[in-house]
Amino acid sequence: MLIVADDLGYSDVGAFGGEIQTPNLDRLAAEGRLLTDHHTAATCSPTRAMLLSGSDHHLVGLGSMAELLSPNQVGKPGYEGYLNERSLSIAQLLLDSGYHTYIAGKWHLGTTEERSPKAWGFESSFVLVNGASSHFAPDPKRPTSFDRGVYRQDGKVTSVPADFFSTNFYTDKLIGYIEAQHGDGKPFFAFAAFTAPHWPLQAPDADLERYRGRYDGGYEAIRSARLARQQQLGIIPSDLRASPGQPDSAANPRWHKLNAEQQRLEARRMEVYAAMVDNLDRNVGRLLATLQELGVYEDTFIFFQSDNGAEAEPTRFRDNEHIDNHYENLGRPFANVAYGRRWAEVSATPFRLWKGTSGEGGVLVPAIARLPRQAAGGAAFRGVSHVSDLAPTFLALAGAPNPGSRYREREVHPITGVSLLPALRGGAPPREADSLLSDELFGRRYVRRGAWKLSFIEPPLGTGAWELYNLESDRGETKDLAREQPELVRELSREFEAYAARVKLVLPSQPGF
Repeated sequence: MLIVADDLGYSDVGAFGGEIQTPNLDRLAAEGRLLTDHHTAATCSPTRAMLLSGSDHHLVGLGSMAELLSPNQVGKPGYEGYLNERSLSIAQLLLDSGYHTYIAGKWHLGTTEERSPKAWGFESSFVLVNGASSHFAPDPKRPTSFDRGVYRQDGKVTSVPADFFSTNFYTDKLIGYIEAQHGDGKPFFAFAAFTAPHWPLQAPDADLERYRGRYDGGYEAIRSARLARQQQLGIIPSDLRASPGQPDSAANPRWHKLNAEQQRLEARRMEVYAAMVDNLDRNVGRLLATLQELGVYEDTFIFFQSDNGAEAEPTRFRDNEHIDNHYENLGRPFANVAYGRRWAEVSATPFRLWKGTSGEGGVLVPAIARLPRQAAGGAAFRGVSHVSDLAPTFLALAGAPNPGSRYREREVHPITGVSLLPALRGGAPPREADSLLSDELFGRRYVRRGAWKLSFIEPPLGTGAWELYNLESDRGETKDLAREQPELVRELSREFEAYAARVKLVLPSQPGF
């Protein structure tokens, strides 16, 4: 069972230091293992492409998000905006090996039936085609700018019921798929692709009330408390220098610069976000309970992660006359807000920046793995892992063959991820200590070798030049060592250029997200 949250920050889960109530994920962590250095792409669809294919997103069609392709990228190989014909699919490979394959939730890897989950090996599916939509059912009498959701069931366009709430509904669907074919002797691969807590921030009323007043202390107080818990839990060392966050400014003020009404609205946004995460956790609990009730919990590998770091940008759908963002309606139908940069910094604790960037806060996510018949929780795995490692891990668990570079009479990009199974069983990490990890999105790019990370982010979030950080002593990316280590900068930049050539990377004409 694969469970993916949407835009969940590194510290939002209790087991990673958060104050949000996540007892089911915390129990999963206690029974399994945390992965504290787990990487994704900086945004959702590139991550999902690597998750399903096991290969670099620049090769399999999501070199950039379809919605944000730069003009100079349009039409280039690897920038199709959907999974291309040279991609593998872990769902198809598992289906070939005798597994039932199910998905419910976000797809974002192609809009047509020919590019739907059904075409990529999912036996049963109900998905949101788009990257985002309202979490409640649309009201045809009051259309809003964010009711753009297109849903497909088993490839065909469908609709959602009037009592729809995304996380609850997707869980219902996945449980239904599992139960319907339970007992036929076949194993299953189930993908819960939740859309929470991606904006618009919305949650059922009962969940909203649970967090009223919890965030009145403001950004810095909550972030400081999370940092202390992370240190207490051993997620980070006690001497780690956390990112200080972005400088105080008129556009991005600190908490004490806000007036009382601004603070009230800001606190409410975070209350709604926390309610979404709480609801997500409860639905994870429903999935785990289903496995237990069916007697297959101990036979099931369970992996949980977010698809990227915390979302800091404002909503991208424009408001219209039906939007109601008054304080008392925040979190309810017709509200359309995100929680902004300062709360994203809280979610990303202790890291720098957020979704859409090559900062650690953009590409490091909370991850939890529980092996079948795992008797007790293990120590956190602190080695480098990557979302592309999941496909080979699933194949190893299933005893399914890896097709290499040819599948069904066509050339494909081979899986480049490395199975996590030996590491999760207490053996060797999947990568050598000095192995390379590279990526790029929206012109923001990085290459990592061992403790060293070379990163490029345009102003004002970065310098517009290569920055060098030693992550062993500075995971918060607080001190740029590029001027002190010019030869290492040149060496690592050459490594990135080699990576760029290998994946046929096309830098956008204008960097930025």
